[in-house]
Amino acid sequence: MAIALIATLLILLAPILAKSTARVANALQARWPLFEPLTDENFMTAFKEMGLNGRLVRNIEAKGYKTPTPVQESAIPLVLSGNDVMASAQTGTGKTAAFTLPILHRLSGSERPAPKSVHCLILTPTRELAAQVADNIRHYGAGLKLNSQMVCGGVNIRPQIRQLAKGTDILVATPGRLLDLMGQHALRLGHLKLWVLDEADRMLDMGFIPDVKRIHAAIPKKRQTLMFSATFSREIEALAQDFLVNPKRVQVSPANTTVSRIDQVVHPVDKQRKGDLLKHLLRDEQSGQVLVFSRTKYGADKLSRQLSKAGIRSDSIHGDKTQGARVRSLKQFKSGDLQVLVATDIAARGIDIQQLPRVVNFDLPYVAEDYVHRIGRTGRAGEQGCALSLVSADEVAQLQKIEKLIKRNLRREEIEGFEPEHRLPTKPVKTAGKRPAKRKSPKKNSARPKSRNPARSATGGKKH
Repeated sequence: MAIALIATLLILLAPILAKSTARVANALQARWPLFEPLTDENFMTAFKEMGLNGRLVRNIEAKGYKTPTPVQESAIPLVLSGNDVMASAQTGTGKTAAFTLPILHRLSGSERPAPKSVHCLILTPTRELAAQVADNIRHYGAGLKLNSQMVCGGVNIRPQIRQLAKGTDILVATPGRLLDLMGQHALRLGHLKLWVLDEADRMLDMGFIPDVKRIHAAIPKKRQTLMFSATFSREIEALAQDFLVNPKRVQVSPANTTVSRIDQVVHPVDKQRKGDLLKHLLRDEQSGQVLVFSRTKYGADKLSRQLSKAGIRSDSIHGDKTQGARVRSLKQFKSGDLQVLVATDIAARGIDIQQLPRVVNFDLPYVAEDYVHRIGRTGRAGEQGCALSLVSADEVAQLQKIEKLIKRNLRREEIEGFEPEHRLPTKPVKTAGKRPAKRKSPKKNSARPKSRNPARSATGGKKH
């Protein structure tokens, strides 16, 4: 009886208590403005505190991101402050958002560009990377009323010329197509405010630096320049001295390191059995979608045909394919219609799938740094990843260069039934240290030693 009476009283008093609580909250808010009720928006305070506008913060939240990554946390305030920036971070740590978010914020309050004019130019080495950056700009900048365009080779240039005629806030371009458009006077770079070099190390590897220097000569000296890359070599450092003015440096991890969340394994196998081992791994394990790296375009096509013949949904992507074919294959892979995408190193740049569980090195790359870029396609945005390398005896030198670069010995695991005839070395690779000083050998007397035969000495050593 007493319990029922108490329950009735609580029900009657609930509205009064609610109003009293609201009055107390309002009084606290009026007395101490820093007091805020807990809402979902408080989880995004990290992005707000960096100075990004509310629309951008909401778009970031819609993408599922709650807190900035280390490179974003370091770079975004510097870009917002108008500094030139050199940023180096591991692949998959959010470099793209680190420059697109502050650029969108800075341009959101600027005047519209004049016809053919460009306010921000983002250069990328490949079409796939350009498409990825342009896609991120569209998602992050939704509702900001900024005009962004992407121009690259492999497609008709006429529609690109028509779009550029309207004026462009943000232009994402590959160097070759941009120079073509400049040659046809399809755009003006005289009012450029921001210039971004994305994946500068890959531009160097692909021989684009002369093109980049021609573009640099055509843009205003007074501008903000950002250089983002996975690694910075001496050549890139020298380039930065020409392009950037008193840049702020951001390096959230040592150069040429691999993401710690990626499990890296080497499967020793004879070269002629690599294809069979790959099919075995794809069938036996719940591998999900897999990105496979081939060293050559011909090898990528051949491997894709072999996998398709074995009933494994696959396709290949490389530089010799048309832009339409590459976009179609990438779209099918992202949607899950393909289980395996076989790619070359250049074509793989720009493949950004947040939950890609596994990558496979069917061939080891000739350049050790490419290994870091390859496995960076998995383990992105805090996810776990796995990188498998099928290594034959003729690739030992490449394997040792990779282990020396990343300063770790990769775990070897032989698969039953695929044990190689020629075993791989298991001895850890020593890290590079100071070479021992060479011992100086005593200088030899240049004078000819005297002959023991006095007769020969007297005749100059000649025989009679």
